[in-house]
Amino acid sequence: MKKYLLLALVLCPLFTSAYPKYWIYLKNKDKSAAPAVSPLTLENRQKLGMPLFDEMDLPVSSAYETVLGANAVKVINRSKWLNAVSAVMTSSQAERIRQLDFVEEVVPMDPGFYIAQSKPIEKNQMAPVMSQVQANAFTKAGYSGNNVTIGVIDAGFYGADSSLSLSHIFSNNRILGIRDYVRPGRPGDLLFSTAESFSDMHGTEVMAAISGVDQHDEMQYGMATNAKFYLARTDYSLKEYRGEEDNWIAAMEWMDSLGVRLINTSLGYAKGFSDPKENYIPAQMDGKTSAISRAAQIASDKKGLMLIVSAGNEGEDKSWGIVSAPADAKGVLSIGATNDKLWNRIGYSSMGPEFLSYVKPNVSCYSLYGTSLSAPVITGFAACLLQANPNLSNKELIEVIEKSAHLYPYGNNFVGYGVPLASRALALIKAPYLPTNSKHIVAKGRNCEVDVTSNESLVAIYRKKNKKDVLSQQIAKVQNGKVNLRRQNGERFTTIDLKDSVIEVEWN
Repeated sequence: MKKYLLLALVLCPLFTSAYPKYWIYLKNKDKSAAPAVSPLTLENRQKLGMPLFDEMDLPVSSAYETVLGANAVKVINRSKWLNAVSAVMTSSQAERIRQLDFVEEVVPMDPGFYIAQSKPIEKNQMAPVMSQVQANAFTKAGYSGNNVTIGVIDAGFYGADSSLSLSHIFSNNRILGIRDYVRPGRPGDLLFSTAESFSDMHGTEVMAAISGVDQHDEMQYGMATNAKFYLARTDYSLKEYRGEEDNWIAAMEWMDSLGVRLINTSLGYAKGFSDPKENYIPAQMDGKTSAISRAAQIASDKKGLMLIVSAGNEGEDKSWGIVSAPADAKGVLSIGATNDKLWNRIGYSSMGPEFLSYVKPNVSCYSLYGTSLSAPVITGFAACLLQANPNLSNKELIEVIEKSAHLYPYGNNFVGYGVPLASRALALIKAPYLPTNSKHIVAKGRNCEVDVTSNESLVAIYRKKNKKDVLSQQIAKVQNGKVNLRRQNGERFTTIDLKDSVIEVEWN
């Protein structure tokens, strides 16, 4: 791998600027401009009972862009939602632009963007997750993402058009559009034939986890085998920096303008490797600080988009440990990763910050090779639900997926509400108040003996300081149909995970 990366560096020099990139936030918009959205977007919003358009749908003022151009500022990306443009500038240029009367703020983009990396998909590794989430329930019901369009924002799609697991997508012309935000203007199909590093296959692996199926080997990798796609490359793999955040936002707004309702991204913003002083810090993973999380929240609240995001692979990083942006945004569905056998958190999977008032990650599923691949599994899951009920709003869809998860309603900041189960999700879209297989008991003192029904000799337990934040994740023995617990210091709740049911112990 190291030799391959070095070769890529020699063949593909970095196409980056010596000057930093900035956000230029603008004060207002041209109210006479037409909304920059498609008829399909308006139709989707009308069906969901949302306002057809608002000021956020108006394009960035062309008059302001003209003035910026006259000041030698070349706009790179535009965000109509944030009413901002991005540009590479010198510090003196930035200071001059700050003085313009229509400029609200000029904010530098710090380096520090990196991918929640994963290894290539292996068939034998993907089969267990399909069984875990009960994918066969969708297959039996005839749901495969038909008539659902999915946006994938990623680092590259090298080899996608020749991948056996994606041949049905390409042979049936289900790629509706491609954009390369790293090299604007380059034909999109070159993303399939040009690789600059090993990460250029990342999006290909993600697509396979959403919709892949190998007819020859009769192996299904993803659930949305009949979905359609828009693809966007927003990350230049050979330079890891947060300055490409605007590419991601531009790609999301592009997909929204075309009527896409479901977007997967297995990218995350946290810390980088250049100037540590300019990295995000964990306290900023609050869903409100980063531009990408703010844009994601707008997408959720104002545009009805369903964003499914990998939680991150920093669970074992003692200096970080928690989810990255935009997985911290309240309105996105953040996906963690579990072990195969016990369905508890796998070590690398990022945890939810304790300072958040809501549960992150939202749900989790098995992935040996990173949350980059657990997120697309749940994207395929969501696509099947949208086919089953196209009238579900993004908020309703998140609620169904959370309620279908095996730990619901006792979520925690390690695995969220647990593993979504297709049979429960299908029942929930017909009967939203489906009873859960859960039990709540109150324990007094420091010891508690809990009756359990399980065929397993070992079960996962979560010892929690409050209703959501985990003190420790452990394994308990089932002996004679019972689990014996001894309360730890600071422990107020204990969740006993039996997979098909859950027991919540409240200590008094």
